[in-house]
Amino acid sequence: MDVDDHAEELASALGVDKAEVKSDLENLLSYSVPIDEAKQSIRRKHGEEGGGDAAPTAKDVADITTADGNVTVTVRVLSVGRRSIRYQGEEQVIREGEFADETGRISYTAWEDFGFEPGDSLTVGNVGVREWEGEPELNVGQSSTVAIETTPVEVPYEVGGDSDLVDLRAGDRGRNVEVRILESEERVIDGRNGETTIRSGVVADETGRLPFTDWEARPELREDSTLRFEEVYVREFRGVPQVNLTEFTTVTPLAREIEVDDEAPRMGVAEAVASGGLFDVELVGNVLEVRDGSGLIERCGECGRVLQNGQCRVHGDVDGEDDMRVKAIVDDGTGTVTAVLDRDLTEELYGGTMDEAMEAAREAMDKEVVADAIREVVVGREYRVRGNLSVDDYGASLEASEFERSTDDPTARATALLSEVRG
Repeated sequence: MDVDDHAEELASALGVDKAEVKSDLENLLSYSVPIDEAKQSIRRKHGEEGGGDAAPTAKDVADITTADGNVTVTVRVLSVGRRSIRYQGEEQVIREGEFADETGRISYTAWEDFGFEPGDSLTVGNVGVREWEGEPELNVGQSSTVAIETTPVEVPYEVGGDSDLVDLRAGDRGRNVEVRILESEERVIDGRNGETTIRSGVVADETGRLPFTDWEARPELREDSTLRFEEVYVREFRGVPQVNLTEFTTVTPLAREIEVDDEAPRMGVAEAVASGGLFDVELVGNVLEVRDGSGLIERCGECGRVLQNGQCRVHGDVDGEDDMRVKAIVDDGTGTVTAVLDRDLTEELYGGTMDEAMEAAREAMDKEVVADAIREVVVGREYRVRGNLSVDDYGASLEASEFERSTDDPTARATALLSEVRG
């Protein structure tokens, strides 16, 4: 059902002008208010205090789908996080995290403070369902009811939100992590309220590394400090999960040291791709192909996009800036990924500088001689590639920070791959 259909349905039920209802509905949706909450707001505006479009249905978490309207669930609160958002032109604090029952877990957003905490058992009635990160999410609003259950809801999940970095995924809310700061810098960005000072960098624990942004720019987030962050949320940034600290995040120094491995965790391609995106991962596989658009290229001086026939898809006809790159298809037997190498790594593979590559192209009157020379070096050989993995509708790509010939024993790798495939 689109906005026009929702507006017509509401206008008919309320006996008011459809154009006015549609305008109000579009305004609320523009502030990312869930459709059910937006419709409830419009009903209240016109004096109707009733519930949603249909009586809520009691459901197990595993049975909830994005096709559901209003549901009632009996759940355990796994985590609670707070975040400030702009709603109808004003700042509003929302609560968000995960609920669970014995059948599964589900994320939620509560638009009011209902007072529940991690570990509480609840029956939540008349709660809306929307899609979030491709999955159903519960929206607990003004018309919802929240009742504490005296008998605990038993769940096969940890309560409290403590997580290792390797387990974090975009969309996670109300998480707690214990980390060591590897990189940290303060900078000024153009935020939603004008110029905003933030602190960003890289954190690590025993399981991996992730980028972080602290929207409060806390000075104690200095390099090599070990800290506990409580109430962080995770969003996707440049294809990988990013830890975000807000004004509600508490930062506590740790008495213990956190040992960080200088090596990136090694994974099979299929496992890495299934994660949806990883920061600093290592893959090993054979180069099947060096794709078109490798070797000598030109980029737009405004946005850095690669030019096609002298054209930037955003800025049109521009003077290009010379660059080099490689886009290599790497296969480990479980899956494939496109490794993207920057100028420095490409020059290493080519065995010469960009100026030398450009001279070779001029002599041959063909830029493809550079990509062909790289193909001769890498195709059919096994490489170890390290970098940041992103996954989208077009496939998986890895922005490489390291790319070198593998020194692994091929027999041992083949045995390990067969074991993985066979389970």
